[in-house]
Amino acid sequence: MVRLPIYLDNHSTTRVDPRVVGAMLPFFDEHYGNAASRHHVFGWRAEEAVDQARAQVAALIGADAKDVIFTSGATESNNLAIKGVAQMLRRQGNHIVTVQTEHHAVLDPIRRLERDGFEATFLPVDRLGRVTPEQVAGAITERTILVSVMLANNEIGTLQPVADIGRACKSRKVLLHTDATQAAGKVPLDVEALQADLLSLSAHKLYGPKGVGALYLRRRDPHVRLEPLFDGGGHERGMRSGTLPVPLIVGFGSACDLCRRELSNEMEHCRTLRDRLWDGLRSRLTGLTLNGHPSERLPGNLNASFADVRGEALLMALKNVAVSSGSACTSASVEPSYVLRALGVADELAHSSIRFGVGRFNTAEEIDYTIEEVARHVGHLRSLNPTPVLANAGV
Repeated sequence: MVRLPIYLDNHSTTRVDPRVVGAMLPFFDEHYGNAASRHHVFGWRAEEAVDQARAQVAALIGADAKDVIFTSGATESNNLAIKGVAQMLRRQGNHIVTVQTEHHAVLDPIRRLERDGFEATFLPVDRLGRVTPEQVAGAITERTILVSVMLANNEIGTLQPVADIGRACKSRKVLLHTDATQAAGKVPLDVEALQADLLSLSAHKLYGPKGVGALYLRRRDPHVRLEPLFDGGGHERGMRSGTLPVPLIVGFGSACDLCRRELSNEMEHCRTLRDRLWDGLRSRLTGLTLNGHPSERLPGNLNASFADVRGEALLMALKNVAVSSGSACTSASVEPSYVLRALGVADELAHSSIRFGVGRFNTAEEIDYTIEEVARHVGHLRSLNPTPVLANAGV
């Protein structure tokens, strides 16, 4: 028997794994010391826990623990990376290269810098949502100080060729930042293979708690330095002041450790259920379009457009299935997705798109229920839409 409601919005956030909750609990009421308190056992225990978590986060991305800085989440990590590098290197140059389909946590800081006198190039993507290393290399000028390209898109799941882009940046001695928020814990990550100099992470996208994230900051070849966003104590190598939220950091580390150890099985689990969902929908419905790359995509991502159906109406009809029409950060907007527009998707189809996010805790029974519910409601909504009827009648 399927337990309702069903959660298929794992790109928005994820349930905290019960094992992660178990790891966190002692640090709320037993080991509650401040990690910066160096004069008693409570502080020592907290510091040890933070060090262990830092190593666990680093292991997930193939980094050294000393290269990991804790933040409040990916939005802060992106802002720290982009604004911090821009301010540090502004005498060297004032140009930044990014992609039109980036998350707003990247686009908005860059637009803020534009208002402060920086210049930016927003590269277009192809119809599958990808940018090429050649495009990036062609956009780099003598004044370019940073390239920012996300590893996996939060709406369509498309994976960018970041490793090749990294090599192009390295050959021009330009720093590369990648927002790996959606990719971490879902596909293999290695900062050396990616040639990434800065990389952003968030715990709540990989079955950890909300309110904590990290920024990888390369210390060697090259040694990346940046200006902090705010001051007040010099925590995290002087890059991010503020008392560390030890329970959240412990949960983040535990979540990363679980993802690293179970990655292969989880990828197969999510991919199998995602394909089951897509195959089931196609067997029952016509007028479906897959948005994003068919193979170079996140294992659990399915973004599809349903012709002659308004996405908002379908979302409201699916009372027992939690899905979304795109990024959770822009879900209140009545405008069609800027990501789908960048792919060349017509506004009508963009308005009919639904994002399904399959995750660790989903089951085949939930997927089968979802297929039946979506097919039933799409059929009903299409029956209320006069456009297909008139079109078939030649009007």
